[in-house]
Amino acid sequence: MTANFCMSLEQYIAKRWPGANISMRVLFWYCEAFDWKPAMRTLPDVPEAEPSENKNTVVAFVHIEPGDVEADNSAETKLVKNAKWLARKWEITRIILHSFTHLGREKADPEKARALLGRAQERLQNAGYSVDQTPYGYFLDLEIKAPGHPLARVYKEF
Repeated sequence: MTANFCMSLEQYIAKRWPGANISMRVLFWYCEAFDWKPAMRTLPDVPEAEPSENKNTVVAFVHIEPGDVEADNSAETKLVKNAKWLARKWEITRIILHSFTHLGREKADPEKARALLGRAQERLQNAGYSVDQTPYGYFLDLEIKAPGHPLARVYKEF
């Protein structure tokens, strides 16, 4: 008898806990430097984007799925809480939200995803954090400098 160990995490969760739904995926990085330059526009109706240089920041690479933008979903709150937790661990107040639609299969409607990131940004700012978003609707040239530390890269699914 052979076992099939090629099951994805999504398949395992669906089999183990029927009805469970993991939607939002976030890869948090603590970056000593996180700089970007707009490289390619991917959405037609987005404003011109500018390059940016950032030091000592938590960067949240956020994949938003369709269920994440529903009214009764807690993914936005969990994104905010986890970003604050990691920023506190590094004793910083700087957070960057980066829409990153490469961590899952389904993508939320771009306008709804953008609105969710805007609400998360506002909530973090109201809590005393300095928050920016990378230009939405662009592929970016990135320069990242991150230390080799267990809390420099944290992956979460909500």
